[in-house]
Amino acid sequence: MKKIVALNAMLLLGLSTPLLAKDALTEHEVRKQLAEQGYTKVNDVEFVDGVWKADARSAEGNRVDVRIDAKTGRVYPDEQVANLSEADVRARLSAAGYTNVHDVEYENGIWNAEGDDPGGRDVALRIDPASGKVIGKEKD
Repeated sequence: MKKIVALNAMLLLGLSTPLLAKDALTEHEVRKQLAEQGYTKVNDVEFVDGVWKADARSAEGNRVDVRIDAKTGRVYPDEQVANLSEADVRARLSAAGYTNVHDVEYENGIWNAEGDDPGGRDVALRIDPASGKVIGKEKD
């Protein structure tokens, strides 16, 4: 009985703390990554919808909102131009096994979409505007 309770507690802890995954960047690492890329006055760093988000000043001194890939640390400034069209994004998601894709829109330097992942779960997606790679995924 004690083993079952302990196992259930571990599962609940694991499900309630997705940011502690071994391959996800910490807030400290995100701040360091931004500083290394010339961003200053970094504020409001938070993990939202599967990606890190922050307000900062660019190397030119402009105020920018950025999204940061939680695994790679790649920074996506809000004024970045998308290389892919909505049709391209839908095609890439379909090729990756996502279905029922909807609400595809480009906002704050990254593509956003909703749909069902290959396992059939309803998810919100954050997509790299150049490659079409999913950089963030949260259950809806």
